[in-house]
Amino acid sequence: MVSKIVMLIVFFAVTVGIGIYCRAHATNVNGFVLGGRNVGPWLTAFAYGTSYFSAVIFIGYAGQFGWKFGLASTWIGLGNAFLGSLLAWVVLGRRTRLMTQHLQSSTMPEFFGKRYGSRSLKIGASIIVFIFLIPYTASLYNGLSRLFSMAFQIDYVYCIIAMSVLTAIYVIAGGYMATAINDFIQGIIMIGGIILVILSVLKINGGFMGSVTALANVPGDFPGSFASFFGPDPFGLLCVVILTSLGTWGLPQMVHKFYTIKSEHAISHGAIISTLFAVIVAGGCYFLGGFGRVFTDALNVGANGIPAGGYDAIIPAMMSYLPNILLGVVVILVLSASMSTLSSLVLTSSATLTLDVVKECFAKKMSDKKQVFVMRGFVVVFIAISAIIAIVQYKGGITFIAQLMGISWGALAGAFLAPFIFGLYVKRTSKAAVWTSFIFGTGIMVLNMAAKQLFPVWLQSPINCGAFAMIAGLVIVPAVSLFTKSPDKQLVEDSFACYNRKVTTIAKDSLGEND
Repeated sequence: MVSKIVMLIVFFAVTVGIGIYCRAHATNVNGFVLGGRNVGPWLTAFAYGTSYFSAVIFIGYAGQFGWKFGLASTWIGLGNAFLGSLLAWVVLGRRTRLMTQHLQSSTMPEFFGKRYGSRSLKIGASIIVFIFLIPYTASLYNGLSRLFSMAFQIDYVYCIIAMSVLTAIYVIAGGYMATAINDFIQGIIMIGGIILVILSVLKINGGFMGSVTALANVPGDFPGSFASFFGPDPFGLLCVVILTSLGTWGLPQMVHKFYTIKSEHAISHGAIISTLFAVIVAGGCYFLGGFGRVFTDALNVGANGIPAGGYDAIIPAMMSYLPNILLGVVVILVLSASMSTLSSLVLTSSATLTLDVVKECFAKKMSDKKQVFVMRGFVVVFIAISAIIAIVQYKGGITFIAQLMGISWGALAGAFLAPFIFGLYVKRTSKAAVWTSFIFGTGIMVLNMAAKQLFPVWLQSPINCGAFAMIAGLVIVPAVSLFTKSPDKQLVEDSFACYNRKVTTIAKDSLGEND
């Protein structure tokens, strides 16, 4: 117990210390929200990765999908690495950095407003961001509940409060730069922690081969289904890969990382670092979760085939076999994952509300200093709201972590993914098409949450519905653009002018004009 407490104290002291150290970088809007657009590849890559993977992944998704798909759930982690990380950096990184700087936009809603010349789009996107980031943020806390109770035997509410206060301190003090540096440290903890946990858990059942053999003997749809290449439900697996991989392309807190990139070097190197991080952390989490059914002795599995404590009980049950010191490492790992994602979410939400709603609608002449002050206030408000929801949810046991995240990701990515990508690449994209995507993406997820019975069986899951919303958006936006009013030609040309700006480079990167 002493060693676990010491680790927590050191962890908290470092995070708060970094926030105080970075306060000089957060004196204006550009510094507080974007780190001065001067963040290097390592910090950007780790900020992207740690914002991507939280306690929702480690406890909720790894447990639930490892139980459903077995060892094949590893494909989800690999999809996150190569579709959600590598391809996202290649397709979005450079163009996002160029156009957002050219349009002087600091948030995704502000990008929509300036790219499509619409104040209403900007405000509408801001409202969507605020509403649908709340359930995601609340789910971050819940991922810690069982592990924290197991490790420290104290009421989990205290963990929620401590995590909220500490995150608020370093985000308020140091803004984006404090978040990025803490993300780097927390990312290293996540990498080391997941490797140690995997090795220790596999050792319990005789190593890798022994664990795979035990998993192959678990009854399923066909002999060895949970140890097979694509598992018992390939279609369901594909939907999860789409939601958790392609979804990041439309999440404001993820895309925001590309706004801050320092240079071309940071983009190319950041893409590789981010991908390797995702392979280890996401691939490791889902690989670990795939062995959940081997530990049924520690789970009270009901007649419906689901553990009595829900899917969120699976990973904590596996962790109960670990030595105390390693359990302490796991708590720090999950705490790191949760705090890094929480800081990214609250910074995104507070910046959006301040710059895109308060300043736009109520105080157009707000000074730079006042904007930073208001953003800091909204950080407190947003963290407080999500913490209250998490406590109520924890006491009432309302829903599973994965469903909360599915609703949030589905609505945000379903609304924003297509308009953002086409906004960067296609001049013909219309304002009406963007509104259609907003309404369809959020509408279908709200309807799915309120009246599942109206949907066909394969769309009743918020996971599948979210994946469908994203894919549908990629069809809806170009289709609606073809039959609606074209955007203002001058506005479009001004937006895309940044891509034609001539730059010089050194010989090792280009042979010159005649190459």
